[in-house]
Amino acid sequence: MPYRFTFDLTKVSKRLFNEIMLIADNIGIHRKIGRYARLISKKLRIHEITGLNVSDAIQLIEDFIEIQIRNIKYRRAFLNTRKRALFLPHCSRKYMDKRCEAYFDPTIPSYVCRKCSSDCLIRQAVELGEEKGYDVYILPGGSCIKEILESGGYEAVVGVACGMEIKLADKILNKLGIPGQAVPLVKNGCAYTVFNLDYLKSIL
Repeated sequence: MPYRFTFDLTKVSKRLFNEIMLIADNIGIHRKIGRYARLISKKLRIHEITGLNVSDAIQLIEDFIEIQIRNIKYRRAFLNTRKRALFLPHCSRKYMDKRCEAYFDPTIPSYVCRKCSSDCLIRQAVELGEEKGYDVYILPGGSCIKEILESGGYEAVVGVACGMEIKLADKILNKLGIPGQAVPLVKNGCAYTVFNLDYLKSIL
């Protein structure tokens, strides 16, 4: 269930995550989220940079703050696990055509990165995850998350997705009793989506 609007926060993603982390560390009551989202949106001129209307910009920032609050809430439980999975969105590949040498394994289901382009965001994330001992999956969508987590016997997961997909995945994780950490996309769409690699590093 994607957003009904497209956005590109790549120009402000580092500053945005810094602001959100500061707020999420200190926020205690959910009713404050809307006020802080409006402040961040105004301070970083989110609606001007993205072309979103003000209410959509605020919704986006609210989702980012809620994601960070959940990350903080489950961080300790997450760190006390050993077997972890990393879920990446296939739409962040550098190429969405035959130039991408990744192949799709329907038995998982996941794309398997062949590391064809050194500047591909997915390749960089795959290598980062593998270095940290994660089993990495490049998913075509969120419908296979539950099956992968159960069949793999994973104790924890890191997921990269749009805010709406992260909210849906959070419900699955709660049912399974698996702590998760999430990295929201800073540019959405059906292809060439973007996430902040430095933020992913800090989560892993």
